[in-house]
Amino acid sequence: MKLLLRLLTAVAAALVACTSVHLLGSGVGFSGATWVSSTSSRATVSAARDWTPPTVSLSDPGPGISGTVTLAAAASDNVAVHDVRFQYSVSGSGAWTGLCTVTAAPYTCSWNTTAVADGAYDLRAVATDTSGYTASSVASTQVVNTLRVVLTNPGDLLHGATTVSARIYNTPLSLLTTFEIDSAPAGGTKWTPICASVLASTLSCSWNTPATGSYDVRAYAVVNGTSYTDTATDVLVDNTAPTVSLTNPGSTLSGVVTLATTATDADSGLVSVEVQYARAGTSTWTDVCTATAAPWSCRWNTTTVAGGSYDLRAIAVDNAGNSATSALVRGITVDNTVNSVSLNDPGAYLSGAVVLTANAASTNGVGSVQVQQRPAGSTTYTTICTTGTSPYGCTWDTTKVANGAYELRAFLTDAKGNTLASAVVSTTVDNSPLRAVDVQTTNGGSIVGRVQPGDTVQLTWSTTVQTTSVASGWDGSSRSITVQLSDNGMNDTLGFPGTNLGTLALGQNYVKKAKTVTFAATTTAATVTASGVQRSVVTVTLGAQTGGGTVTAPGAATIVWTPSSLLTSLAGVACSTSPATESGTTDKDF
Repeated sequence: MKLLLRLLTAVAAALVACTSVHLLGSGVGFSGATWVSSTSSRATVSAARDWTPPTVSLSDPGPGISGTVTLAAAASDNVAVHDVRFQYSVSGSGAWTGLCTVTAAPYTCSWNTTAVADGAYDLRAVATDTSGYTASSVASTQVVNTLRVVLTNPGDLLHGATTVSARIYNTPLSLLTTFEIDSAPAGGTKWTPICASVLASTLSCSWNTPATGSYDVRAYAVVNGTSYTDTATDVLVDNTAPTVSLTNPGSTLSGVVTLATTATDADSGLVSVEVQYARAGTSTWTDVCTATAAPWSCRWNTTTVAGGSYDLRAIAVDNAGNSATSALVRGITVDNTVNSVSLNDPGAYLSGAVVLTANAASTNGVGSVQVQQRPAGSTTYTTICTTGTSPYGCTWDTTKVANGAYELRAFLTDAKGNTLASAVVSTTVDNSPLRAVDVQTTNGGSIVGRVQPGDTVQLTWSTTVQTTSVASGWDGSSRSITVQLSDNGMNDTLGFPGTNLGTLALGQNYVKKAKTVTFAATTTAATVTASGVQRSVVTVTLGAQTGGGTVTAPGAATIVWTPSSLLTSLAGVACSTSPATESGTTDKDF
């Protein structure tokens, strides 16, 4: 993301003539300071000689370390590595302390662990190249300079048979009377042994995980009559397959069609739904497409297969690795000797200039394709554009129509004059004066894909907002707020209680089941100018975390931001509640 920020900054600088142009969306960052605008009579642009960040890998120090240890990292760059910095942090705190900076290979650092308290730590190596780009690598360990039992982190999500292990440090084995690994339902006190050992400092075994649910796992030792434990809490065991069914797309298919499924998983959440086809009566299956996000549907270009009868099925896979196969949809006929036309869904909410695309085929030859719109509930279509060449489509200026619900379709006329209308696609046009434009996040913590202190959220509106409508008495300068991360299955939410910033649907699992994690945070507001329009950007930076339960998101996702209607513009216009979808490449946001 840092690389993208630098690239977009350079592009923006090149476009400056008389007025500074500041790009919104696509991950572009803004200063936390309150800034209004700037002008310049000329601009000088120099091309960077290097757009490639370095690579760095921190060697795993092991589950437990003591005394003075040597940390090692490997780093490289297409031009040159300037330095590698070694840092440590109490696990989950997000506060990094420097250990040393090394300017030449081998990149190693000596750490006297007796200078810190025993406990769990994150370690980080940060490589910087000669152009200033950085990359980091993180490892976790425990400092054990006193008698301590350490459970190797089993992970947030388990399935089937899995290995669990533990070690006890700094004790004479002759004084060790009990050493075992146990499990219990989360929050319970009735521990069930997984495995045990006597007179051994290490313990490892295979755990045939029990029924789906949340469990605590602990390493338990008794030394000279004193007990020692290390516990991993709220570990999700998921041994339950998802459910999936494939909607019958129709008895005869042609052109590009949507294959829709209904799929759910109440535990670890779905990771994908794959649709496959096979010639009717055979068992050789071929992938059609894979959906990686709700509504778990995808498009099938039937012109890529021979005409005939086919069976279809869907396979759903959850994040634990459980899978389920739908019942077959049998005897679907593919026949592309007839005309076909379909309109690709542009999204549920549209504003500004929107690209509309259609698919069309005809054995007679495609004469023309019209893209049309009508207000929902009306009977008359208006043609947006007509084209006779592929790709079929055009740009629709939605500012030329009233806000509201619309129905879109593509209308095919073949070379012989035969006509065919596509299925209708429903959408909503919203060009309200004040609306959400974009949401972006930046990882500032130690683990990519986990919500942590240091992460930032950036919210952009279409025009300047009244900061006092965001929070009472706020002038846009740095202000303390609270941020809540709440479980919502595989679409966890981020909220900002006490403000009118709205809510974010994160599209992935970031917190354990039924958990809510709170962060102290700071927020600032800025006004930027984009294409001559002033817009407000609010940046929220996460601080100290209260409560455990955050997990690393298993995959990439796109955030959907639902703004609050209680927020207003400088003119007193209420904000539209139409959601804004995160722009740019789908990624692990935090």
